[in-house]
Amino acid sequence: MDAGLRRAIREAAGSLHQDAVTLTQRLVRHRSVLGEEASCLAEMEAVYAEMGLSPRRIEIAGIEDHPGFSPPLIAYAGRAPVVALHAPREATGRSLMLQGHVDVVPEGAADLWTTPPYEPVVRDGRLYGRGAADMKAGIAAYVTAFRALRLAGVQPAAPVQLAAVIEEECTGNGALAVMQALDKPDACLIPEPGPGYPALYVAEVGVVWAWVTVTGRPAHVREMRSGVNAIEAATEIAAAFRPYEDAMNRAERRHPAFAADNHPVNINLGSIEGGEWNSSVPTRARIGLRVGVMPGVSCREVARDIERIVAETVAKMPGAKASVSFAGFMADGCVFPPGQAIARAVAAAHAEVAGEEPRHYAATGLTDARHYVLYQGTEATCYGPDSDNIHGIDESVGLASLDTVTQAIALLVADWCGVEKAF
Repeated sequence: MDAGLRRAIREAAGSLHQDAVTLTQRLVRHRSVLGEEASCLAEMEAVYAEMGLSPRRIEIAGIEDHPGFSPPLIAYAGRAPVVALHAPREATGRSLMLQGHVDVVPEGAADLWTTPPYEPVVRDGRLYGRGAADMKAGIAAYVTAFRALRLAGVQPAAPVQLAAVIEEECTGNGALAVMQALDKPDACLIPEPGPGYPALYVAEVGVVWAWVTVTGRPAHVREMRSGVNAIEAATEIAAAFRPYEDAMNRAERRHPAFAADNHPVNINLGSIEGGEWNSSVPTRARIGLRVGVMPGVSCREVARDIERIVAETVAKMPGAKASVSFAGFMADGCVFPPGQAIARAVAAAHAEVAGEEPRHYAATGLTDARHYVLYQGTEATCYGPDSDNIHGIDESVGLASLDTVTQAIALLVADWCGVEKAF
């Protein structure tokens, strides 16, 4: 591809920067938490149609026996992911999947936000709102990059799959269903948010979600010592995972990709509910745990460890009982080698735009990219705009970074897929 066309593609992407910001704002206005993604998915149908593509839905069904499937928290009716496919006139390049998730985590205490979480605003060069960084700006980046190619008079000379999926934040089953339904691409890029600096993902941990239900022995508070407090027992069980967390983070257990991170495996007590009355010893409590999984360790092995730790801990609590169930993530960790072709292509595109290559990032969270690597043998990585406070208060994305990433993705698509005249 000659220098003139490369310059035209970058200029086209830059000229559409406000469109990318506006699209991010459109998407942020949808409160697309678990079970409420329908309106944002419909928005993505409209976006793909505006691009001249024909959107279609992929039902999340028939994947229950797949090794990458995670037990869902709710049913899937009315929440099917949206895809759109670009077909060249003559396929001469390599095919590509561009994917992002529309689901967001709950906003938490909305009163703590500087501005309402679903009313996106720009302050000091950053766009604020739940999902702005994780990862609606990433979706806007790949959409705008695709549009930029056409504005420059070209289009990809290979099939391109574009997908908007759900449940990246709790199962990954949306991406899994899409992967199973479509042809295998030559590579997959997911514009997940960077960690506050230009980054190329090279690894990620896996995750297991476990739910522990503790049953104690209720009593009137005047005889509280005759009872067994289920809430107190549940918190003791959660505390029992700290030695396990320490053990999993020991240097000899860390995957080489995490050699520079002394605490890549995190265990989080994410939710607790229980009790009936302030003057009664509570009968039952339920806690939700998120347990990290080192690449190379089976998530199912970690699930067995969770069951063992709970059983050993409750055995020391006379009168208490506990059961463990698994719903949500049952996911293995994954490595995205920086030497793979798609990673080199992303790094080169970013360097052309930004003047330096992105840093390598081993993520202590997980993404949908794992499915393509672990279960399809497809090269995949993540590279997206910078982020601040994802999953927290006042989440934001840097608009300068959004512009850089959009230009880089446009160049990446042109280089990876090749180009042909748009008309």
